[in-house]
Amino acid sequence: MIELFHNHASTCSQKVRICLAEKKLQYVSRHVNLATFEHLTDAYLQINPNGVVPALRHDGETVIESTVICEYLNEVFPDNPLSPPTALGRAHMRAWLRYIDEVPSMAVRVPTFQNLVLPSYQKLSRQEFESLADSMPVRKQFIMRMGQDGFSSDDYQTSIEQLERSLVRMEKALEGSRWIVGDQYTIADICIAPVLHRMAEMGMAAMWLADLPGVTAWYERIANRASFEEAFYPEARLSHYFPQLKDLEIITGGAGG
Repeated sequence: MIELFHNHASTCSQKVRICLAEKKLQYVSRHVNLATFEHLTDAYLQINPNGVVPALRHDGETVIESTVICEYLNEVFPDNPLSPPTALGRAHMRAWLRYIDEVPSMAVRVPTFQNLVLPSYQKLSRQEFESLADSMPVRKQFIMRMGQDGFSSDDYQTSIEQLERSLVRMEKALEGSRWIVGDQYTIADICIAPVLHRMAEMGMAAMWLADLPGVTAWYERIANRASFEEAFYPEARLSHYFPQLKDLEIITGGAGG
């Protein structure tokens, strides 16, 4: 049995749901409510000591870290392979996975928290805020860097520059190929898809629509895959929680209606 402990709108959860859909795997959904800090409860920390989503439980054994989960699923369930057939191809894919985790996935959190999450933290007293941050096993420094006044203009601009550079790197990789690692759809495409989806939700799609045709065409292909719609159901969209985003989001393909 496969159980997925996840949050509807979490980008890391979304990539695992895409992977499960591509593999055509059934799973038991265990939704974790981030708004009530369920991910920081003792019960959930027993499942994922990092206090983040998602976590996967397969036949009683737990796997954490979203990219690791995708690689695990691809290895354990070899049908519908999501990695290149050669060692060199897999090396290229894994290099992309490290980059995606370290750069764009981290960078997109800054505008997300600054524009959408910060107001809820500003309602807390200073003591409540510091206590909450201190309870986060791996995100404390990120939350403290934001503080209750928001990220500095330098921090915010750095995150935008990192996203811009990531898009340019994607554009180069897509020259002459359909997917990021050649002509096979892989875990690299899966892991970057929620980042662009999040950007599109926040009205940032112009960063690639303007002059990055390779990325634009890639995102169209991604958004028209059945797995995309399965992963981004209505509750998985930020506009479900932040109606003001409906006037900003630019999401193409089948899931965009």
